[in-house]
Amino acid sequence: MNILIIGSGGREHALAWRCAQDYFVKNVFVCPGNAGTYLENKVSNVEMDSSDFNAIEKFCVKENIELVIVGPEQPLVMGLTDFLQSKNIKTFGPSKNAAQLEGSKTFSKDFFVKYNIPTAGYKSFNNYEESIHHLDLISYPTVVKADGLAAGKGVIICENKDEAVDALNSIFKDKAFGPAGNKVVIEDFLDGEEASFIAVVSKNKIIPLVTSQDHKAVGDGDVGLNTGGMGAYSPAPIVTDAIHKKILDEVMYPTMQGLIDEGTPYLGFLYAGLMIKDDDIKVLEFNCRFGDPETQPILLRLNSSLVELCLSAINDELDTYSIEWNEKHSCGVVIASEGYPESYESNKEVSFAAYEEENAKLFHAGTLFNNDKVFTSGGRVFCATALGNNLKEAQQNAYNLVDKVNFEGAFFRKDIGNKGIK
Repeated sequence: MNILIIGSGGREHALAWRCAQDYFVKNVFVCPGNAGTYLENKVSNVEMDSSDFNAIEKFCVKENIELVIVGPEQPLVMGLTDFLQSKNIKTFGPSKNAAQLEGSKTFSKDFFVKYNIPTAGYKSFNNYEESIHHLDLISYPTVVKADGLAAGKGVIICENKDEAVDALNSIFKDKAFGPAGNKVVIEDFLDGEEASFIAVVSKNKIIPLVTSQDHKAVGDGDVGLNTGGMGAYSPAPIVTDAIHKKILDEVMYPTMQGLIDEGTPYLGFLYAGLMIKDDDIKVLEFNCRFGDPETQPILLRLNSSLVELCLSAINDELDTYSIEWNEKHSCGVVIASEGYPESYESNKEVSFAAYEEENAKLFHAGTLFNNDKVFTSGGRVFCATALGNNLKEAQQNAYNLVDKVNFEGAFFRKDIGNKGIK
């Protein structure tokens, strides 16, 4: 069986690595991939633009691709799944319409209200002056969000009005997030602890994956700018059995049914970013794909076949599939380029200390392979991921792996997993 993964990040390396574990999988192709996927057994990179749908279709036909898994949000919002499915190519990922849950924060917030899904109060604006006027009517802190896709960075927490004005100037006038900032959402600040709830969804059927917790802020202690994620661990102790049931009943099932009612039933990974305080939950956002860096520690714990899981969803047989997990804890620490999430330099040569550890895996993200060497090519460069009998042990194993990687300007948070340990 041949499989195509769309994307180039740490999530896609993890997806490709996990798919290649299945004995019945012959080849895993990654478009465009990175140095990690290039070096992975049974995995090959494909130099192809993920926005060139016709080229992807031709490749699928030529290589007899039996499953396409779309990793990042952009191709989903552009409608890649719809296009490939119209060509009878089995594709795991939501339709263009369903992906609007992530593609537009205004769409998602309006959807939450319509279907009584708990979320923060908000207002949307496509006009700078109106948004500035609104700042006199709210309490602080507040949250300003670019409406469109901004690679996880379009969320600005503002402690006071001056910071909110700066945020709106940055989005509307300086075009910090490009077209993603043509509209903004200003919403109430929520206090509590964040957690990620990711599931495989097929119409009205769902298999929740193991819980995880991301670390969005760039600095230790959750300070500094928001990023795409600086590390994650699994399971997340904050998601108790009672909270788990509450998320399913109040968030996931109403979302699945709401999308069916809207005529856009969901297929793919569905990721709810949640704020949890005591027994209260509210949805911060939805992502229409596997989270990054949550994918890495979650897939390190997956004992079942990822390929069979995706195919059972595509074939509307998810209710007959049983998923198995490693009981160990996992922790993933992102190693990033100095300056991320703002400007940073690339093309730094990477050196590695040799390691062979059964319970650890270095997933590449922003890397490229050239002349038998690995170089940096992105803000988030690696995710050092490891298992342990408990979270403390998994954390230690992950940081041991971090110590084996070196490049100029490398930095990482030193507190990934501390919340769960406490």
